[in-house]
Amino acid sequence: MKTPYYAVIFTSVQTQDTEGYAEMAQLMEDLAKQQPGYLGLEHASEELAITISYWESLEAIANWKANLDHLDAQKQGKERWYEWYKTRICLVEREYDFIRK
Repeated sequence: MKTPYYAVIFTSVQTQDTEGYAEMAQLMEDLAKQQPGYLGLEHASEELAITISYWESLEAIANWKANLDHLDAQKQGKERWYEWYKTRICLVEREYDFIRK
């Protein structure tokens, strides 16, 4: 990805009610991929789940947050799937990586 771009970091602790969660998570990932300004997503899950999505602009993030299907998923998350969550929005100014060959 070309810098700068934005990262939305969503950390959460889930409830014991996991019915329908995986399907909704996949639906939201598929829907996010269709949004203008979407750049990618990474996810890790154990006791603390971390999902990071990447976006071209703050406007693209705001549009995703206001998406009606995403709003429904947020509502269900608060009612059923999350004990706690936090969202952080960060500007990524540079990046680098390592690849073993």
